[in-house]
Amino acid sequence: MRIETHGQQIDVTPALRNYVETKLARLGRHYEHPFDVRTQLSLDKPDHRAEATVNIAGRTLHADANAIDMYAAIDLLADKLDRLLMKHKEKMVDHHRGESLARAGELG
Repeated sequence: MRIETHGQQIDVTPALRNYVETKLARLGRHYEHPFDVRTQLSLDKPDHRAEATVNIAGRTLHADANAIDMYAAIDLLADKLDRLLMKHKEKMVDHHRGESLARAGELG
């Protein structure tokens, strides 16, 4: 997983960059294939804003979060992306391969 972190009207310090990478590292457990995450940190006074775009096998997922400070916004963003990836992974599962009434011979 590759994480790019950019700042809009804010300097991204090494501490912020490291915090983003550690928080978003848990997203890699959902997929074995590598994917890209592009994170943008900005300041919308009085709130701090964190946005991320995830590119997975032709799909693009986007999430954003606002909070009082940047670290809280990054925490919220990581939680939202975690839920988004779980939802996307559940959609990718083939639901038609389970037991059905037609296969069990109970119809007709």
